[in-house]
Amino acid sequence: MNLLTLFLTSIGLSMDACAVSISNGMCYSKYDKKDILLTAFAFGFFQAIMPLLGFLAGSIFSEAVLFLDHWIALILLSIIGGKMIYEAIKEFKCPEVCLTGNKGLTSKTLILQAIATSIDAFAVGIGFAVMKVNILSAVLFIGIITFITSFIGSHLGKKCGEMFKQKAEILGGAILILIGIKIFLEHTLG
Repeated sequence: MNLLTLFLTSIGLSMDACAVSISNGMCYSKYDKKDILLTAFAFGFFQAIMPLLGFLAGSIFSEAVLFLDHWIALILLSIIGGKMIYEAIKEFKCPEVCLTGNKGLTSKTLILQAIATSIDAFAVGIGFAVMKVNILSAVLFIGIITFITSFIGSHLGKKCGEMFKQKAEILGGAILILIGIKIFLEHTLG
């Protein structure tokens, strides 16, 4: 696999993580520099580790993984997105909740997001095994690109979130659900 192909693969794999990073920046009022770095690190780490795991698993489990990965991503992202929309609507109906509520990103939510957006990278890792790609350079490249796009996405989302408040949380939740649907449709129709 040449450098350009690896770069384009890395960009493609990082786009879901970038979109979720934008959503996080928009939706969480207590989303500071530490959260931005943690988000970028978590997404970069999981996007790098999943192809490695896929590579190690090789083609032994490819049928089962390809059968389930899109369902897992759809369910996780829909639950997280639905919860965000529910909380935003609750704030519209009862604005005092917004003043007292802690709107910070939890570690549990971040890890679920990172896993959900990196499941397709596991299948890519299986492909890497078949193509005999240098897996160490591939996972480093994927992890670094994802870290950078997620870092930028978090900053963009933070700027947008400050402008739109609760509407941004509804939009962010909808984005997560749509990403889950996109992953699901790509795997079932493609």
